Amino acid sequence: MSFTNYDLTMGWEQHKLIGIRNFMYLAFEDKDFWHSMKISLWFMVFTVVIEFLLGLAIALLFNRRIQGKRLWMSFLIIPMVITPTIISLIWKLMLNTEYGVLNYILSIFSIAKINWLGYENALWSVMMVDIWEWTPFVALILYAGLQSLPQEPYEAAVVDGGSPIQVFYYLTLPLLKPMILIALLLRSIDSLKIFDVVYGLTQGGPGNATELMSMHIYRIGFRHTNWIGRASANAIVLLFIVSLLTTILLRIMRRGTKEEY
Repeated sequence: MSFTNYDLTMGWEQHKLIGIRNFMYLAFEDKDFWHSMKISLWFMVFTVVIEFLLGLAIALLFNRRIQGKRLWMSFLIIPMVITPTIISLIWKLMLNTEYGVLNYILSIFSIAKINWLGYENALWSVMMVDIWEWTPFVALILYAGLQSLPQEPYEAAVVDGGSPIQVFYYLTLPLLKPMILIALLLRSIDSLKIFDVVYGLTQGGPGNATELMSMHIYRIGFRHTNWIGRASANAIVLLFIVSLLTTILLRIMRRGTKEEY
């Protein structure tokens, strides 16, 4: 499909093979493609890093003896079990400039209203929603990893007089590395192909402020131009980026496994 000129306005029998022309168009003529790739990569890096840091902090907290742990964990997974469509609707109401709850809270402290879904803030708002939704997922993976760590190295570290920071840096992080890489891999892939929450919140707008690669594929393939061939070429590029990222992280995981043995 990516090597054809097919679009929804023509019958399949009318399509023609055009080689790599669609890919050449993306590379040299479609400025929106490069914009969508840039903000997609920025979206992935920012959200995954913040989700990892927050998820690690939550996992370390739950790994301690705290009262009501099961109850708190039940609350923690709520964002994960809500469908993305409902999440986008709830947050769209909360982020509304005139009657949203976030601006209401700001008004209590005499802070001016923020246009959360305006051009300058829309991408940050979408990233905030993604972090809220998927930080619990990272936290649960890391918490499961912490629960599975052997206790003997920690007992030896206590005997040797290791400080909590030293134990965390030289013991916990290396032992937790496989689970960290799994969490980073899953979230990186998912953040690159995010569509539903973005569509529900902004539909890629205003303008192209939140037009990630998935939204760009949807726009050129189904929304405005019906260029299925070009949309397919864009999807192939996204698949290549995801595959490359997956290969890199899997090699890091395998290298770490070999070093352990």
